[in-house]
Amino acid sequence: MPRPAAETAGRLPEPGVQFHKSGLLFTAKHSLGMWEKVGSNLFSFADSSTWWIADWLVYGESTFHDRYREAVQRTSLSYQTLRNYTWVARRFPLPRRRQGLSFSHHLEVVALDRPEQDYWLRKAEEANWSRNRLRGQIRSSKLAREGEITQAETGSGGPMDSIEPAPADAVLAGSAPEAPLLALQLSAEDLEMFKRAAGKESEPVETWAAEMLRRAAAGS
Repeated sequence: MPRPAAETAGRLPEPGVQFHKSGLLFTAKHSLGMWEKVGSNLFSFADSSTWWIADWLVYGESTFHDRYREAVQRTSLSYQTLRNYTWVARRFPLPRRRQGLSFSHHLEVVALDRPEQDYWLRKAEEANWSRNRLRGQIRSSKLAREGEITQAETGSGGPMDSIEPAPADAVLAGSAPEAPLLALQLSAEDLEMFKRAAGKESEPVETWAAEMLRRAAAGS
């Protein structure tokens, strides 16, 4: 007989701990090791539930179409958060998801090309990077590449060696070339407005803007 999802994904519940909708209650004295185990299971369960919601959304969107929005409105999450969930789930089918990394790790690379996604997720899993560490490494690599392009254009300075960019062999053989950049001219007021909107979703403004453009094109 299959075990309940709560037990198979997050190893919940634990003896001596009662789980309620509005909180949990320790009903027995636990050792430090047991307390840490409970916390680890909670985080694992929370991350699994995000993937579950994301896959639930994808199924509803593809199966029920117009009735999907009505059901989604009953959730407590913002529309943009739910769209992010759907975006990540579609870009990362179950076989491509790395069990050793969180949903947030996958969200950090979702806007990248597939070869770069695989490269950075592999690096994060091998080095046991946190989500924030992964974000920092990607940002550093991007700045390094931009610096190398600027130096090549101006012919000034030597190569930047303080930040290691993603190696060229990270791109799989036969894959598509890097997507072209789209330059937008924005007023300072518009840029600040976009940054605030992206910040509400804990997203880089570039990722947020790309998703907004993608949604607008899909609805045209």
